[in-house]
Amino acid sequence: MPDFPWDLLEPAKALAGRHPDGIVDLSVGTPVDPVPASIRSALAEASDAPGYPLTAGSRALRAALTDWVARNCGADPEAVGVLPTIGSKELVGWLPTLLGLGPGDVVVIPKVCYPTYEVGARLAGAEVVRADALTALGPDPRVRLVWVNSPSNPTGRVLPPEHLRKMVDWARERDVVLASDECYLSLGWEETPTSILDPAVCGDDCANLLAVHSLSKRSNLAGYRAGFVAGDRGVVETLLAVRKHAGMIVPAPVQAAMVAALADEAHVTEQRARYSARREVLRDALVKAGFEIDHSTAGLYLWASRDEDCWATVDWFARRGVLVAPGAFYGPTGDRHVRVALTATDERVTAAADRLLG
Repeated sequence: MPDFPWDLLEPAKALAGRHPDGIVDLSVGTPVDPVPASIRSALAEASDAPGYPLTAGSRALRAALTDWVARNCGADPEAVGVLPTIGSKELVGWLPTLLGLGPGDVVVIPKVCYPTYEVGARLAGAEVVRADALTALGPDPRVRLVWVNSPSNPTGRVLPPEHLRKMVDWARERDVVLASDECYLSLGWEETPTSILDPAVCGDDCANLLAVHSLSKRSNLAGYRAGFVAGDRGVVETLLAVRKHAGMIVPAPVQAAMVAALADEAHVTEQRARYSARREVLRDALVKAGFEIDHSTAGLYLWASRDEDCWATVDWFARRGVLVAPGAFYGPTGDRHVRVALTATDERVTAAADRLLG
């Protein structure tokens, strides 16, 4: 297994923590704003739950998930399968294993991407190939799973529907599972992201497709571990069967909280406005401090560069009391960038901007 990347950031974290006004942590991207009251109430009201919950999710949750992907992704509610997960990272990390992949199989991941895609493949014993253009893979029959991420973590890049449609066609021609990490779908800024389940991308069915979603960022539920996967019913049923054996069950109170969160878009709009304001403050400060911002048209991060080794940039920030993530965490070709998260309070974001310009 590779080193856990965040452990490598400890020296920079210690340096940033010595700032007289304290550290501004823009590295991990963990939510800091309150969980909406309606969601907390739903959790509390469901807390008397002595029995085992359903791995497939309660009837109310399955209906809420189906309605949500129909409204927000364009999926056909009569054709799509849904399944709650213990956060999205759990599903990402174990998907190759749940699908029965192992030695001799290939998992394709983007060149710059969330590290857990690679970790999941390694846990299963599969080989990892980094590629953004599937045509470069050639006719390799070992490819069993392809990851796509739009909006991207860390780059904030949005893939157009035409590109996604080509990926869908490629996967179906080879009977490969195409898994789309869409955890930042609701956070489009200059561009509007499109789900892999949108008819403009996949036509009238979900064959070979999985869309992975999270309530961590849109509803501040990172601490609840609330995620889900939607798509090809046959593939979803396979995942469910394995998860039943493995005990991968979302707790009943969290399932109730998810129902409340999925039914309410007002809190999502409110949280989106918070992130938009913080994004403007940080983006303006970074540009004035001499950084180039690449992609970053959606999502919760700014992909910034001074065209130097990313660890030198991390050190530059740390000396100003600000902690950011080195682009090398996300792949070898990210080594000239850093990822700057929008997930800090208004006060800490303003402090960071002042320090960058000081």
